[in-house]
Amino acid sequence: MSPVRPPAVAGTFYPGQASVLLNDVTTLLAQARPGANLGGPTPKALIVPHAGYVYSGATAALAYGQLASGRSSIRRVVLLGPVHRVPVRGLALPGVDAFATPLGRIEIDQDAVAAIAHLPQVVISRAAHAQEHSLEVQLPFLQAVLDDFKLVPLAVGDATPAQVAEVLEALWGGAETLIVISSDLSHFLPYGAAQKVDHDTVQEMLQLNSSITHHQACGGTPVNGLLQAARQHHLQPELLGLCNSGDTAGDKSRVVGYAALAFRQELHNDQFSH
Repeated sequence: MSPVRPPAVAGTFYPGQASVLLNDVTTLLAQARPGANLGGPTPKALIVPHAGYVYSGATAALAYGQLASGRSSIRRVVLLGPVHRVPVRGLALPGVDAFATPLGRIEIDQDAVAAIAHLPQVVISRAAHAQEHSLEVQLPFLQAVLDDFKLVPLAVGDATPAQVAEVLEALWGGAETLIVISSDLSHFLPYGAAQKVDHDTVQEMLQLNSSITHHQACGGTPVNGLLQAARQHHLQPELLGLCNSGDTAGDKSRVVGYAALAFRQELHNDQFSH
């Protein structure tokens, strides 16, 4: 039997029952759609939060709602998020054939794995992925908004932004490849302080400033790698939503910040970017 990474946080971060989960995700996406720029080009990359859906699901849905036009064209999702439980050096692949959620299995893109296997910062760690929620919570959204895609899941530990950008470059591809960076913003600040810190962090992201610290964003390393690559490829960032757990389902004394951003190819820059 080929190894499959089973869901670790189904029933805690999101519903464990398929019908309830699909209903929740569909509802979140429907609520996000009125604000979605459905006429624009499909984003090349997204930054999305990774808390429990009751906390950050509505913010994540603002990003995934942008993918409607790419439903059938996106065939590969390169998904990066920080490790929370098992430290790892570099960017860790899971060493499995598929990831499972209550909504079904997602095959790992073995061609993509082969394309980055030679890079010294790419390692294999099943342990780093086993309990990691930062990647898993994105999967039901992807399963709801895309038809048929394969996954390149990378759990990012001790690495540099340049090492992350090098991996993204190797997998950049064309319209068939979507990059998703999973990161929350500030952690456990009082509500007002968090709002200010997170606002400043988002401004740095919108300026493609790849020096975000881990105090600003737990996924600072993969975020910085994307921002570096986005500069290189002339991507245009857009803020879709910004809030914190005090706005959704938590108290306001210690909050966690959430943002959704989309990065699109600047059409008029295409001629200069090759």
